[in-house]
Amino acid sequence: MSALAPVVPKLPASCPVVLFQNGLGSQQQVADHWPEHAILAATTTDGANRPEPDALVHAGRGETWVGPLTTGAQVSLNDVVEALRNSGLGVQGTPDILPRLWQKLIVNAGINPFTALLDCPNGGILDAPFYQHCIEPLCLEISALLPAASQEEQSAEALQARIEAVARATAANTSSMRADVMAGRQTEIDFINGYLVRLGQQLGIDTPVNRMLTERVQQLTS
Repeated sequence: MSALAPVVPKLPASCPVVLFQNGLGSQQQVADHWPEHAILAATTTDGANRPEPDALVHAGRGETWVGPLTTGAQVSLNDVVEALRNSGLGVQGTPDILPRLWQKLIVNAGINPFTALLDCPNGGILDAPFYQHCIEPLCLEISALLPAASQEEQSAEALQARIEAVARATAANTSSMRADVMAGRQTEIDFINGYLVRLGQQLGIDTPVNRMLTERVQQLTS
């Protein structure tokens, strides 16, 4: 919000603003604050890392989805998809981006905090006793939240299987959260596991594992 506040009011309302980030919550804050603007959200499975402050490496090709968050963004969707495709990304448009954001959130919640706390690449979490102790109750919490948040119901077993498939497929990658901790930057934990904690509070669903992970990652950069 602080980065956008000086910029968005100066843009024409029809100028698309595309939010690319992990987690949930911050996108909705932007859309709620500037509902008259064309605000869109995107999520990607493309991999990237920053080996040096002025270098960015495209580490893996995946899928990118983009969709509108405000009414004014609906007419911009096709133009945004075309512009992003011209950049070389494999982009698809969707009128409802929220389920896609949730799917990325689930994977991030099950991988990123563990890589940060264990200081290991994605695949390194799978054999760690800390991960193995936490992942089942973590997935049970997320599974309980999904239908309460009007999202597709998914079993804890299915969630864990997806998380671990991604961890294996990206085994050598460093998550963005681990990279932030290594660089001494604030992480996205408040909008990943922290978002799930706040959602659980709103819905009356306990999320002790998500809370523990959020607090422990916060301590790494405090």
